[in-house]
Amino acid sequence: MEMDSLPNGSATSPGPSPGPTAVAAPSSKLSHLSESLKLEHQFLRVPFEHYKKTIRANHRVVEREMSAVINGVSEAADRDDMSSDDAVNHLSSLVSRLQGLKRKLEEGSRTEHLQAQRCRARLDHLESADVESLSDWNNTRLNRILVDYMLRMSYYDTAAKLAESRNIQDLVDIDVFQEAKKVIEALQNKEVGPALAWCAENKSRLKKSKSKFEFQLRLQEFIELVRAENNLRAITYAQKYLAPWGTTHMKELQRVFVTVAYKSTTECATYKVLFEPKQWDYLVDQFKQEFCKLYGMTLEPLLNIYLQAGLSALKTPYCYDDDCTKEDPLSQEGFRKLAQPLPYSKQHHSKLVCYITKELMDTENPPQVLPNGYVYSSKALEEMARKNDGKITCPRTECPVRTVHKSLTAGFGTNSGVRTCPGKIMVIAQPGITIGNLNVSLRRVQYASVDKYSMGLRVQFQVSMKARMMHLRI
Repeated sequence: MEMDSLPNGSATSPGPSPGPTAVAAPSSKLSHLSESLKLEHQFLRVPFEHYKKTIRANHRVVEREMSAVINGVSEAADRDDMSSDDAVNHLSSLVSRLQGLKRKLEEGSRTEHLQAQRCRARLDHLESADVESLSDWNNTRLNRILVDYMLRMSYYDTAAKLAESRNIQDLVDIDVFQEAKKVIEALQNKEVGPALAWCAENKSRLKKSKSKFEFQLRLQEFIELVRAENNLRAITYAQKYLAPWGTTHMKELQRVFVTVAYKSTTECATYKVLFEPKQWDYLVDQFKQEFCKLYGMTLEPLLNIYLQAGLSALKTPYCYDDDCTKEDPLSQEGFRKLAQPLPYSKQHHSKLVCYITKELMDTENPPQVLPNGYVYSSKALEEMARKNDGKITCPRTECPVRTVHKSLTAGFGTNSGVRTCPGKIMVIAQPGITIGNLNVSLRRVQYASVDKYSMGLRVQFQVSMKARMMHLRI
């Protein structure tokens, strides 16, 4: 049990002045808010990357159409045998093409404007965060995290409805994930066309990140041709699309090319795995990773990351024991799986939680030990005594027989007594005696070392009244 100390080692006074307390609370909230904003990198990065992608796409359209128009004009100018009617028709087709370009640019401009507006809305949202509105801001943040999780788990309609009901459409990335949805559904249907088109759109960035996703798509398409026993077409496909990857992925190519000599029903483990349906699931996972990298997203859902941050402070070896209390989040299998890769929490100081009130026991709410060794907070025992005419009953032990421990009644007066047994215990208090004085075994804790951090653990205390070690159960 630790107490706040001054620089000289003395304990702080129990009644601090209201002035510093009033200042400390907002300062703490402001510090918490500042740390929270540091985690919003993805919140701004995703719309910005989407905005840049739209600009690049519009730029490519302009370059392609303008190049075609200029080449058309040059060809018409170089031809001496073109009649007036042919020239008019040729120019009319070029004008129609320019008009089509104008419509595309107008549509692209509207898209750019909407995405710029989304970036602006997110900046305004971050700037609106202050101490006074921190609760509302955190609620909005929680809704954003939930929408992000739903989108990553392919619950697109549910995510859209939640965003609409909370009016946070500009603060979530539904349109970005809708783009990924088309590719994912195609891969689940064993079609690589949309995925290859996505790779072509982002070829330069995928090449910069040294991605193998397009190569893996080509390999899978080759495998499907072999599965269909269309070996001649498979060889032609390999010469056209797989040969360029030979300098960097020769071992994978050699392994896949051997499948031409086998059928999809082969029992050879080395090649049988290439024909298994789970290869498509692997491609879906690979696409999700490449997609997240492209937009600067975290590979794990934000909800998992925030939960793991909290679980890392709670995880102890005791959490995986069979007798772990149900109040501990890590008693649930889902949380245990999420916390599996996390290190154990490093506890420098003991933290005792009352079994009854579930509140922390500290100097303001000190622990009290009953003669049977169970420990509860003063607040819980006072409340129990108030409701039961000064009687305290241990809620976790039962026994039909009661015996009197005379050695423990000395501090309670002539009209008080302790009836106990290995099971149930009931303390009868003398009128006028405070609950704190009922405990002759523990008045002030000088030192505590916790073996396991959880409710229901066994702790060793060194007690000032008895200068010896006692085993207590809390």
